[in-house]
Amino acid sequence: MTFCLGIKTKNGLVGLSDTRITSGSETTTSKKVFTVNKRKHTFFIMTSGLRSVRDKAITYFSEVIDRKDDSFTKLYQAVNEFGNQVKIVAKEDKTFLEEAGFNFNLFSIIGGQLEEDSEPKLYLLYPQGNWIEIRSGTPFVIIGNTGFGNPVLKRSLHYNDSLEYALKCAFLAFDATRISANDVDFPIDTVILRNDEYFIKEKRFEQKELEHISTFWNNRLKNAIAELPSEALSRAFEDLDLVPREG
Repeated sequence: MTFCLGIKTKNGLVGLSDTRITSGSETTTSKKVFTVNKRKHTFFIMTSGLRSVRDKAITYFSEVIDRKDDSFTKLYQAVNEFGNQVKIVAKEDKTFLEEAGFNFNLFSIIGGQLEEDSEPKLYLLYPQGNWIEIRSGTPFVIIGNTGFGNPVLKRSLHYNDSLEYALKCAFLAFDATRISANDVDFPIDTVILRNDEYFIKEKRFEQKELEHISTFWNNRLKNAIAELPSEALSRAFEDLDLVPREG
């Protein structure tokens, strides 16, 4: 499993992914973010699913980028082309993978801004090659292990938030997933793209750099629970002696 998250705000895009790869009882570390930075032409791809499928699709797409990247003027065009490469890999490998008991499950988050895009765009690409655009109504998307990070984002994140705030939410969503799932872990990779900058800033963080944030958050949660205005809940403890006992 994996954890990859993309966030769209009025100020730009934030992306975060873990790097853990699990194969049977073995775990390794591998980058799950592919980036392109050119003049007025920048985007990233984050993926979840079988590593062999991901690596093959990215390799095929990299060759397309070398040949015809300048022909893409809007991000959806690059998304369409990556979808084509995913379809090619599916045609080549899907049947054999399914016969061996594996799912062809390559989901991708693609974000960026090309020359004719009015603002940075964010897309979710499905294994079948079709996609949806992530917009302001629900300004984030998670692929891989999706359940544990959703509550943090749904309670806290809005389209009008700053990129700095969005990155904090992204980390807390990852941290909630990390402590709940043993197949998601540090290091993490982050990508930041501000409106009209056309340059993605990448950074890798080790656990020792950020564990103080996890500790701070855990302590704040404990204190917040203790301070909840829970007078109504206290009625659950009333009249305990009046409950009939069997025998």
